[in-house]
Amino acid sequence: MTATPDQTEAVLARLAATETEARTGLFEFLSIPSVSAQPKHAGDCRQAAEWLRREFAAVGFEMQLHETPGHPIVTGYYPGPANRDVPHILFYGHYDVQPPEPLELWTSPPFTPTMVDGPEGKRVVARGAVDDKGQVMTFLWACRAWHEATGALPIRITLLLEGEEEVGSANLETFIESHKELLAADVALISDTGMWDRTTPALTTRLRGMVYTQIDLLGPDKDLHSGMYGGAALNPINALTRILGGLHDDQGRVQIPGFYEGVDELPPAVAAQWAALGFDEGAMLAAIGLSQTSGEVGRTALERLWARPTADLNGIWGGYTGEGAKTVIASHAHAKLSFRLVSRQDPAKILAGLKQFLAARTPPGAQVTVTEFGLNPAVEVAVDGPFVPAAEAALRDEYGKEAVLMGCGGSIPVVGVFKTMLGLDTILMGFGLDDDQVHSPNEKFDWTCFTGGARCHARLLGKLAAAR
Repeated sequence: MTATPDQTEAVLARLAATETEARTGLFEFLSIPSVSAQPKHAGDCRQAAEWLRREFAAVGFEMQLHETPGHPIVTGYYPGPANRDVPHILFYGHYDVQPPEPLELWTSPPFTPTMVDGPEGKRVVARGAVDDKGQVMTFLWACRAWHEATGALPIRITLLLEGEEEVGSANLETFIESHKELLAADVALISDTGMWDRTTPALTTRLRGMVYTQIDLLGPDKDLHSGMYGGAALNPINALTRILGGLHDDQGRVQIPGFYEGVDELPPAVAAQWAALGFDEGAMLAAIGLSQTSGEVGRTALERLWARPTADLNGIWGGYTGEGAKTVIASHAHAKLSFRLVSRQDPAKILAGLKQFLAARTPPGAQVTVTEFGLNPAVEVAVDGPFVPAAEAALRDEYGKEAVLMGCGGSIPVVGVFKTMLGLDTILMGFGLDDDQVHSPNEKFDWTCFTGGARCHARLLGKLAAAR
């Protein structure tokens, strides 16, 4: 089977004809409270995995459910047309969702999907609406439309659908390592990212990496009376805050030794495209209750968000923090510190530089330990070859404009895992919006983004089939 424009049009017509059916399926999927972080929902996570196995099997996929020490991993395989060399994609998604709390802030129950009116059309409100059940459903619906309109899918597809993304994917790398042959493909495809805006498509080509740590500074062997010992005994909170206060200079540059090794300047063509987007930094700040910018001086807002590394304290504690007075010098102080990495920064070197930075500033009598919670390199997606241009063409055909090749300030560790363990680049073609309230109460997915996502996936399958 060679995909033709007429076949793609037939598939798009099928999507339009089955919109009500797709909404029913989406609501059914969203109704399953597959909260991976809470043991009481282990059965619901399994139900979500079984739901995916059943629904993709109905489209012709050979499906398997794999047990792990945590929640099941679901895989599927579609062989594509016989006797024809077609691309083979690995589609990744996750069926688990974040806890919905605080429940009192939801306008409707988080696992009772609701279609409501938004400022620019209908939207689905539910936990997992956009992260990532709704986006997985756009791919499933596109596959179903190809199957129903033409009798087959035009390329080879492998599915990898996990249930622990929201809790760190503890069992995923082990699974991938032991199933490399099962997961072999030409390129990976993920829909867990966003658009530039609701009418402008995007491909994410840059993901920041991450080093996440906890710092513990220990001083006296017990809490001390601040009147009896203050001024004579080491105060761990004073010491730690003084050390961490030196993380940045007055220009916003991180002072960790070797921190900027491997940080590349933005290519002029990319810088020009980003500048042409007209990003309104003032509006972004106003939306979060701020009026003044922060960060590295001399860099644009999008550079700082997508292409420059950061160091941020995510939490700091020690001593007495309850009501009323308790004047003690605490015996220890603690902080959570994360670094977002870009370009060719080496996470191991960043961690070593942090330890060097701390050792040089730790006062006599104190002990500092650093606990590592994660080391992930940054990822830059290759835009040459047949795959990204096919995605650009699919998005352009649907939206009538060029896709923005944008960065992402966050991290998607599985993209790096696919590159290092499977040798795969990844197409990051997502349909979320900045106001989708991911991980927050009243998470939503605009219906036009959902339908547009399915249409773009349908177009992409046709473009890829014609690429060889």
